[in-house]
Amino acid sequence: MIGPTKQVERTYYVIAGVYTLSASLIWGVNTVFLLGAGLSLLQVFVANAIFTGSMALFEVPTGIVADTRGRRTSFLLSVALLTVGTLAYVAVGEFGGGMTGIVAASVVLGLGYTFYSGAVEAWLVDALKASGYDGALDRVLARGSAISSVAMLVGSVSGGMLGSIHLSVPYLVRSALLLAAFVIGFRAMHDTGFVVRAIRWGQVPAEMARVGRDSLRFGWREPHTRLAILAGAMPAIVIAWGYHAWQPYFLQLLGTADVRVLGVVAAAVSLAMAGGSWLVERLTRFCGHRTTLLLGAAIVHAGATVAVGLTSSFWVAVSVYLVAMAAVGVFTPVTQAYLHAVIPTEQRATVLSLNSLVASVGSMGGQGGLGWLAASRSLGAGYVTGGIAAALAIPWILAMRRLGGDADRVRGTASRFAACESLAIPAGGAALGAVKD
Repeated sequence: MIGPTKQVERTYYVIAGVYTLSASLIWGVNTVFLLGAGLSLLQVFVANAIFTGSMALFEVPTGIVADTRGRRTSFLLSVALLTVGTLAYVAVGEFGGGMTGIVAASVVLGLGYTFYSGAVEAWLVDALKASGYDGALDRVLARGSAISSVAMLVGSVSGGMLGSIHLSVPYLVRSALLLAAFVIGFRAMHDTGFVVRAIRWGQVPAEMARVGRDSLRFGWREPHTRLAILAGAMPAIVIAWGYHAWQPYFLQLLGTADVRVLGVVAAAVSLAMAGGSWLVERLTRFCGHRTTLLLGAAIVHAGATVAVGLTSSFWVAVSVYLVAMAAVGVFTPVTQAYLHAVIPTEQRATVLSLNSLVASVGSMGGQGGLGWLAASRSLGAGYVTGGIAAALAIPWILAMRRLGGDADRVRGTASRFAACESLAIPAGGAALGAVKD
């Protein structure tokens, strides 16, 4: 018989896998699809920036849903809205609508993703705690990230193959998988360790004000959380833009228009991110400081991104881009675990929404600014500038290291390498200012 902790983990892995599989079917062909729908390259980046901006706009209201009506309800709303937005993309591509139609669909998709961001993670952490889990959260999140990366691999390859039939086919298959994710979430995801409470429409303004206060108190005003949020926002400036930009950029370097190439590269990106997530579980066995892992990942990601823009070789560009994505595979789950170590249960989804909000603002600015730079100068210039922007995470990580505290240490792991202790920490570490779970 499966214990409650294992059941929670398995549910999380299945949801993460199916959700990412559905999403990734279009990632390798999305830019080409939008270009085929009549958008210019600049309009594609603007549409993506609007999508990200809608995520920033809706983060707080959707965070209220997750922290009141429950994480399960938030997830189900996410899947439903993503299905509608995806089918709207197909309708625009087939019947017309141009930039206006794509922007409207992008807003719906942005709203859908905000119902997901933070909610599933908050559900996982609360359910694990309620079931008696006492292991390192980093490893569960890293395994989930690795599973998502494998799902991304399958989805990217499949999306490229389906796109060679017709560019709308990956979107239709994605919609079917989203419906499957809805059924899985409805049957297997329950708000264990969290008390659902009702909220009326008239209470929404007051609840938004409370969420804003809690975001400031437990997020922005708490130094550990603030620094982690800022550190995560810097790579976000280039990650989303870079993922959309490599599709036309790599085809340009290779001198081909074969969509199947995009599927292969997207699959390699998925493997790289899975490899990075796999490394987290291994590295945390030897290095007990999260900031050491974050610092190394930030340096590698920034340097490799700059290298993508400096080379004129397809093979070199792909290789260093894969290195950059592997670094993202390390950076993301470690940052998540750091945040969860300082966020109290009652405000978990709220503060995670604040984290997503700040990252979305950075991503929106990056997609707009780097998109303009790519259209006016070159895609390579966008990668160089984006890599420099991503390097701004390093000062924030160093500040996290100096701050010290329990959040910087992986539970049950002692540092076995001198490099993990090489950056000085004040004697005894800084006192952890947040309310602990």
